[in-house]
Amino acid sequence: MSFTIAIIGRPNVGKSTLFNRLVGQKLALVDDLPGVTRDRREGEARLGDLRFTIIDTAGLDEGARGSLTARMQEQTETAIAQADALFFVIDARIGLTPTDRAFADFARKANKPVLLVANKSEGKHVDAGAMEAFALGLGDPIQISAEHGEGMGELYDALATLMPEPDDEDEDEDDAELSEEEAARRPIRVAIVGRPNAGKSTLINHLLGEERLLTSPEAGTTRDSIAVEINWKGREFRVFDTAGLRRRSRIEEKLEKLSVADALRAVRFAEVVVLMMDSQNRFEEQDLRIADLIEREGRAVVLAVNKWDLMETKGGGAISGLRRDADHWLPQLKGVPIVAVSGLMGEGIDRLMQAIQDAYAIWNRRVPTSALNRWFEQAIQANPPPAVSGRRLKLNYITQTKARPPSFVLFCSRADAVPQSYLRYLTNSMRETFELPGTPVRITLREKANPFAHKRKRPS
Repeated sequence: MSFTIAIIGRPNVGKSTLFNRLVGQKLALVDDLPGVTRDRREGEARLGDLRFTIIDTAGLDEGARGSLTARMQEQTETAIAQADALFFVIDARIGLTPTDRAFADFARKANKPVLLVANKSEGKHVDAGAMEAFALGLGDPIQISAEHGEGMGELYDALATLMPEPDDEDEDEDDAELSEEEAARRPIRVAIVGRPNAGKSTLINHLLGEERLLTSPEAGTTRDSIAVEINWKGREFRVFDTAGLRRRSRIEEKLEKLSVADALRAVRFAEVVVLMMDSQNRFEEQDLRIADLIEREGRAVVLAVNKWDLMETKGGGAISGLRRDADHWLPQLKGVPIVAVSGLMGEGIDRLMQAIQDAYAIWNRRVPTSALNRWFEQAIQANPPPAVSGRRLKLNYITQTKARPPSFVLFCSRADAVPQSYLRYLTNSMRETFELPGTPVRITLREKANPFAHKRKRPS
């Protein structure tokens, strides 16, 4: 049986720090600037032997109806509705504020168990601020320091009284290893990346069928990389919405640097990366930089050209133009799948999800050794390796070492002398022969050991 807790409170009291402490990873962005968290973020938490789902929320704050602040509060209200219990966090160093008092009433009206957490309680002069919390009528404050890990024992004791007894069957299930069939059914990890305001959050909201992620015409609305679970035609996906990636020279604020670093971590964690571009401004320099980054990380790639509903010409000629542009600007990802979509209107969503599954399958592909050897002989006969410094290169054989992405080792006589142009020829030929469009292909050169190297000629 799962148990869910939502962390609530005014901005900058340390909710995300507590979230990170409980999940054991720095998943949520943390900064001294108030209001860093905007969307709600879920994670699997552990405190001693207690396991539960934890939800980090935006700071409770008042805002005009329809404003970004108001919609952030709506996200928090949704988290409260989903939760079985609440952690109401205050800042023990500052003590109670009028905002704390106002939203304590809000928490009380939720009619759910509430644990009052006085964070930032490290040091000598915080007891008075924590004791003020008695006035809220939410029980004894639990003094902790989420940053330093102090007071976690007291939090454990209080939480243990709220949680149901663990189910023995659930524990057995957790300890059991996954079968191959179960591993094949696990969610595909997908990161949605692109420049700011490309429509990433809007697309994910349409996939979910709800306003799960905040959207705004203002660029930079998304800050954290938020993971959501999506089921599409019986297949599970874990999709990460990320902050927009601008050129490094334009990133000045510390918070944006943290957001970009978080997005890059999502790319490294993902199996398939969807690069979203604006149909009105596609294949700009930053789009090409992001695509190159994804290729270097070895992830499967799908290009999604968003806001297609705004295009005047949408026929087959326009789609063919996208294909030509992709092959021209991204030769290192020749044949990469490209899908025209509208996250707002829902156009092209089925094609995009199918492209993600196809890219994932290609990324995991292993080429049979016999077929690989036949191709290798034919490729060398059709285009022999060039002579370097008057000596012809000898390519012995090739073998696949792993998938994810497809990676090969080519044994040859002089690895440092093989031109990059010839490696590109082999890579493109392999893509075409074994149907590996778009996915990164790795060919590593290795010199074959000389069996006579130890028999050196002795001086006479």
